Amino acid sequence: MGAEPRRLHVVLFPFLAHGHMIPTLDIARLFAARNVEVTIITTHVNAPVFTSAIDMGSDKIKNIHIKLFKFPAQEAGLPEGCENAEIAAKHPGIFPKFFEATMLLRKQLEQYLNRVKPDCLVADMFFPWATQCSIKYNIPRLVFHGTSYFSLCAQEIIRLYEPYKNVVNDNEQFTIPRFPHDIKLLRSQMSPELIDDKDNKFRNIMESIKKSELESYGVIVNSFYELEPDYAEFYKRELGRRAWHIGPVSLCNRSIEEKGRRGKQASIDEQECLTWLDSKKPASVVYISFGSTATMIGPQLHEIAMALESSGWNFIWVVRNIENKENEGEWLPPGFEHRTKDKGLIIRGWAPQVLILEHEAVGAFVTHCGWNSTLEGISAGVPMVTWPIFAEQFYNEKLVTEILKSGVSVGVKKWSRRPLMEDLVSQGAIETAVKEVMEGAKAKGTRSRAKQLKEMARKAVEEGGSSYNHLSALIDDLRNYHSQK
Repeated sequence: MGAEPRRLHVVLFPFLAHGHMIPTLDIARLFAARNVEVTIITTHVNAPVFTSAIDMGSDKIKNIHIKLFKFPAQEAGLPEGCENAEIAAKHPGIFPKFFEATMLLRKQLEQYLNRVKPDCLVADMFFPWATQCSIKYNIPRLVFHGTSYFSLCAQEIIRLYEPYKNVVNDNEQFTIPRFPHDIKLLRSQMSPELIDDKDNKFRNIMESIKKSELESYGVIVNSFYELEPDYAEFYKRELGRRAWHIGPVSLCNRSIEEKGRRGKQASIDEQECLTWLDSKKPASVVYISFGSTATMIGPQLHEIAMALESSGWNFIWVVRNIENKENEGEWLPPGFEHRTKDKGLIIRGWAPQVLILEHEAVGAFVTHCGWNSTLEGISAGVPMVTWPIFAEQFYNEKLVTEILKSGVSVGVKKWSRRPLMEDLVSQGAIETAVKEVMEGAKAKGTRSRAKQLKEMARKAVEEGGSSYNHLSALIDDLRNYHSQK
């Protein structure tokens, strides 16, 4: 018999935001389950996101190591302890400083790579400088974007061809050229910084990310081939990228404890949440959550509350980031919680989302279309009501509503980090969209497609599945890379 292959050492360096750190931990678990030594780089404040999960995991998962970098808060003029995007978002105007502070981590990364010489560095897209660090020490760098093939393709084609310049105003649709499907967007659904011809920091950052990606060893995609085959092929063949799809990575969480405490401690007891869901009929609960960073103004939350009460549906509503949250009277109708106590559950803070979505009582997911949430909804087989806010969320909405046909749009027309009064989605629009998913004429077909996608997702990560095989291929590629040095 031949000798056992040398054990690989992969280093993961996620951006300091929960939406990036959580899937990175899942990726670490996937590598560790294949007998790969894994180290996650993070900072002191963010370490519990990883250590709590590692401590309760299996023996192989416990072999994941944590390397702490000192976060340069003082050097960047940040408050002490401001070490992730969620904390930075609570301080008006401070996020640009936080982003600049992450760039100061470069020196520590170079020193670490030089000392440890890992076999691979998987670094977040928002660390474009990581490619040059890895090239310096002949270490293959993989980029983790944390989004879909569809979104990656849309971003690149729009960047290259600028089709939004073919329309005369923000309310006119343009078509994404060269795409496998006829996909139209409004100019108002694009990031203003990206379509502005003037030089701006955000556009420069995105350009550096693309340059870094082209110089890297390849890209890890949290998706699976059967979900978006046309765009997996388009990304590789038309855009010339090397990519490995290994998702849905959230499916590595098997136990109730793993699912319930993924990311951070939930603001509700997991068992209390499950008991409440157990008391409801199948597909009778609407789950509403807008992710870890989106901020909602009081009047918009008020419209959601009115829609929920008027509709009579059972609901779990996660309310996390609110402007003027100390005054609940601005967003919660008087007596709302008392009147809906038998039908609704409001979670103020962090929710055990994967546990909730996988429960048979959940019949619809009102989501901001962040990719983690979108893919978790797909993996659970839950139809979606799409409510994109910013980032690449409008692309993800198009994938869900027009290609997968497993969801319905609530009708948001404008990209905005902080939606304003004039951008409110009305009570009526919310009710109409949710009703279409829960009980409308097309609801049965939407639900059937959602269930089919769930089965595809689970098969993809099982041994012999497309994502399982792609991770195997990636590990083999990394071994071959180092054997040829």
